Amino acid sequence: MTFQGSGPLGGGNVSAGGGGGGRMALGGGVGLIVTIVALLFGVNPGQIMGGDPGSAPTGASDQALSEHIANCTIEQANSDDVCRIVATTVSLDRVWGSLMSGYTRPATKIFSGSIATACGAGTSAMGPFYCPGDKTAYFDPAFFAQLKQMGGSDGPLAQEYVVAHEYGHHVENLTGVLAKGQRMGNDGSVRIELQADCLAGVWMSKADEGPDAMLEPITDEQIQTVIASAKAIGDDTITGSSANPESWTHGSAAQRVRWVTTGYSTGDPRRCDTFATDDL
Repeated sequence: MTFQGSGPLGGGNVSAGGGGGGRMALGGGVGLIVTIVALLFGVNPGQIMGGDPGSAPTGASDQALSEHIANCTIEQANSDDVCRIVATTVSLDRVWGSLMSGYTRPATKIFSGSIATACGAGTSAMGPFYCPGDKTAYFDPAFFAQLKQMGGSDGPLAQEYVVAHEYGHHVENLTGVLAKGQRMGNDGSVRIELQADCLAGVWMSKADEGPDAMLEPITDEQIQTVIASAKAIGDDTITGSSANPESWTHGSAAQRVRWVTTGYSTGDPRRCDTFATDDL
C-alpha cells in the first residue's frame, strides 16, 4: 500500500489507447526515447516505428478500459495496476506543478498490444515510453510483470517509479534537455535516461510530504524495490557485460541506482543535471 486517502481519481489526464491499422511513416516528431527503449528490449525500431502495428485492442476492450480508468479510486490504486498508474500521474502532476514554473501535464495512454503515436507505431514489446511528438507517456501494465521476470520488482513503488521515469522525460522535453540529448548520440541518450531516473527520485521525495500528500511515508523496503528495478534495467545487466560502455543507451545498473537515489535523497531537480558532469 502506498496511496493514502479515499475517493475517486477522476481519470486524471489518462485515457485508454487504441491500435491502428496500416503503416505509419516516420515524421519530424520521432522521439529518441522510443528508439532506445526498442533497442534495449531487443526490438527492431524499424518494425516498431514504420511497420505494421500488429493486432490492436478491440473497440470494446478500449471502452472497458476507458470506463475502468474513469472509475478508478484512490483505494483501488493500492491493488489495481491501471488505477495505480492513474493515481501516480495525478501525484506527479501535483508535484511537478509545484516544483516547475510553466509545467504543463503530459497526456498518458494505457494500452495493450499496439498503439499509434506521433512517434510512429508503438507496441507492448517496447516497454513504457514517452513520445515528445505528442507529449504523451505510454504504458502497457503487462510490463510490470516483465520487469519482475528481469530481476526487478512489481511492487507498488517500483511500478510508480516506472511511471515517474517517463514523466521525467516529459520534464526534460519541457526544459529542452531532451532535444539537446538527442543531438549527442549514445552519450546524450545515457544522460537523458539517468536524468529521468533522478527526476523520478525527486518526485518520490516530495510525493509523501505534507498533510495533503497522496503517498504514505515511503519505507526503506519500498526504496529497495526501486533500486532492484533500476539495477534490472541497466545496460550492463541487460547485456550481461560491462564492456563497451560507449555503446550503452541507458546507463549501467550502478549509474541508474546512483541517480534515482540522488533525486530521492536531495529532492532537488537541480541536482539532476547529468549534462553538467563527466562523472555519471
